[in-house]
Amino acid sequence: MSDTLAQPAPAGGSAPPRTNAVVAVLAFAGIVVSLMQTLVIPIVPELPRLLDAPASDTAWAVTATLLAAAVATPVVGRLGDMFGKRRMLLVSAVMLVAGSLVCALSDSLVPMIMGRVLQGLASGVIPLGISIMRDLSLYDWHMLFWASAALGAVATVLVLLFVPESRVRTGGRFDLVGGLGMAAGLVCLLLGISKGADWGWTSSTTLGLFAAAVVVLLAWGWWELRVQQPLVDLRTTARRQVLVTNLASIAVGFAMFAMSLVLPQLLQLPEQTGYGLGRSMLVAGLVMAPSGLVMMATAPVSAAVSKAKGPKVTLMIGALIVAAGYGLNILLMSEVWHFVLVSCVIGAGIGFTYGSMPALIMSAVPASETAAANSLNTLMRSIGTSSASAIAGVLLAQMTTDFGGSALPSENGFKVVLAVGAGAALLAFVVASFIPRRRPDLAPAAVGEGTPAPAEAAAKS
Repeated sequence: MSDTLAQPAPAGGSAPPRTNAVVAVLAFAGIVVSLMQTLVIPIVPELPRLLDAPASDTAWAVTATLLAAAVATPVVGRLGDMFGKRRMLLVSAVMLVAGSLVCALSDSLVPMIMGRVLQGLASGVIPLGISIMRDLSLYDWHMLFWASAALGAVATVLVLLFVPESRVRTGGRFDLVGGLGMAAGLVCLLLGISKGADWGWTSSTTLGLFAAAVVVLLAWGWWELRVQQPLVDLRTTARRQVLVTNLASIAVGFAMFAMSLVLPQLLQLPEQTGYGLGRSMLVAGLVMAPSGLVMMATAPVSAAVSKAKGPKVTLMIGALIVAAGYGLNILLMSEVWHFVLVSCVIGAGIGFTYGSMPALIMSAVPASETAAANSLNTLMRSIGTSSASAIAGVLLAQMTTDFGGSALPSENGFKVVLAVGAGAALLAFVVASFIPRRRPDLAPAAVGEGTPAPAEAAAKS
């Protein structure tokens, strides 16, 4: 863009940033944010008792975070392009700490949801990447959020010490109308998806929300195409490589989150059900933890494949691995090691997919728009994860079995959710096949000074 402020580094000034330290700090920040997204999953079955509220309401401890993340990521990305990525990174980290403290101090539903919203607003730090479950269930459940606050504080200090401010700025004014319109449209859409089963899919409230979402988002698109400095450059977004990658990201986000919703529940359901393993929350967390390590281990493999064959091939391979993991889980779900194996296979697939999408996006947009473009890509994944949460909840609520007078999700219900997750991964594979082939002149994506490509890609993969 013509108003990009890309200034050369002053001669004889401060020493150049230590690249390894920057990558490590951003990777750590990505881990912290990903931990925040999933740390509540193991205690979801216990939330009605812990917060003294109905299960349909405590589900908002997950949904509220996803909604907030969906709204925050493109806004924070645009603000980062305008005012500095490091600055917005710090703002997001502070929101993470604040939200974690609110959750840690809460014993009822409303403050818990408020805290989870603040945590969701922190999702703009770095688009979803490594998902590590640090299970602290040997202690009081509030320790999950005290630990999250501590990690967020550490990330804030590390960003201050090691991450330099990017010199690439777009300047201009923030599109407030666009931000409000996008937030309103997404909230209507995702609220309808999340609560449609409770309110009734044909109820006036649900249908009204969907209609409002369509109207608001169409009006938002009309505005974004006409405003001089839009929140989201829809013309850039409409480029085939960006558009198809974002569509594939929705399916990838759905496939990723289905694992986090199903595996912990199957592990913790009573053995007397015939399909639950009756394990503790600690075991569930330990079973999920290796998937994050596998994601990190597959990062160099993903990078090598992208360099040799292009990120499109990497994305397609990752989608197939995720689908295979879900298929494996449908057949193997009777032993703890089955779930460890499945989480590792799916984790490997996610490592491939999440390592390829930033490369596809950044090779198709100007350096001054990388934060906004990557945040929009994260928004697409957030829509996928929000949809996974809602659809899996509906399926498991409808397909139940009686257990001691209580309705529990049935074995077939879990298998259907796993099959849907596999289908979403296969859909991502098909959609990704339509991404244009990498042109030779775009193969080595230009990384200008201040462009966060290496660090962000490492953190995401």
